Amino acid sequence: MSQSPPPPPYGSPEPGAPYVGHYPGVSPAQARGADGLTSEERTWGGAAHWSALVGSAFGLAFLGPLVVMLVGGDRSPWIRRQSVESLNFQLSMLLYATVGGVLAVVVAIVTLGLGVLLVLPAALALGVLWLVLTIIGSVRASGGVDYRYPLTIRFLS
Repeated sequence: MSQSPPPPPYGSPEPGAPYVGHYPGVSPAQARGADGLTSEERTWGGAAHWSALVGSAFGLAFLGPLVVMLVGGDRSPWIRRQSVESLNFQLSMLLYATVGGVLAVVVAIVTLGLGVLLVLPAALALGVLWLVLTIIGSVRASGGVDYRYPLTIRFLS
């Protein structure tokens, strides 16, 4: 009677199963996931989006994506694509807010202040839209999804 081999130790892959753990000589940052991206690329891609939230604390939401593009954009085409996408969105929102602010002042002057009641909800909606889309972009890019913002003027490519 032949004996079957002992089971592999806990946590070891079954014989013949694909190896999913750490490959010898390859750091986890260099290992490509199912999406074809390294964890470093996903981190930089997510940073291209969430850095806009950090930059908005100083009123310069476009600055974070710009820094990511300049520092990490040459590491990978995907990082550059995400940073350019985020930068285009932040510049578009800055343009929309500037034009909206000028229109708000003009409408307020023409209508003796009553027009502000119409413009204020639009400004609030633009701010909420910016926040929600920036968070969605951050989460998607961190997960390896090539995210594209709606309502974006493509200043850079």
